[in-house]
Amino acid sequence: MPITFHCNHCGKKIEAQDRAGGKWGKCPACHNRIYVPDLNAEQQEELKLAPIDETDEEKKRRLIAETYQLSQDILREREIPDAGAPVSAPAQPASEQELTHSIITYLRRMADGDLDTATQTARLIVPFGRRSLEILDRMAVSEMPEPELADIPPQVLAGLIRNLREQIG
Repeated sequence: MPITFHCNHCGKKIEAQDRAGGKWGKCPACHNRIYVPDLNAEQQEELKLAPIDETDEEKKRRLIAETYQLSQDILREREIPDAGAPVSAPAQPASEQELTHSIITYLRRMADGDLDTATQTARLIVPFGRRSLEILDRMAVSEMPEPELADIPPQVLAGLIRNLREQIG
């Protein structure tokens, strides 16, 4: 009785002689190497299966859950403002002198590379929008920079002023 099976590669139905069972051959349709099943051996031998190790599966599920939770925690940390920085600066009226001092402090911190302090100072300046812009404009056109900013190259100072103007809007 011929052995009938399907090619694993192209899916064509193949008939092989009974004596070809358990051997390798070529599919007549796609010419790929295929194994001709031995029907006699399949009927005689029982296939022994091993159970899935539930502890490994549970470990995988737990690790995936932990990874997900850590990712969520990291994303939430990005949303939390700095602990030392005020969440939003109170929009209390500040004198022009205080506002000028805050702007000079911001520019000095940026020039020195102290970005955290500069960012905190910018949060105090931004709520005073138009007033802050007027002070920045005066600083930008002044031939003599403030004494605290005199050592900053003019091009760098102009760039820092532009940066703060963009933050204010």
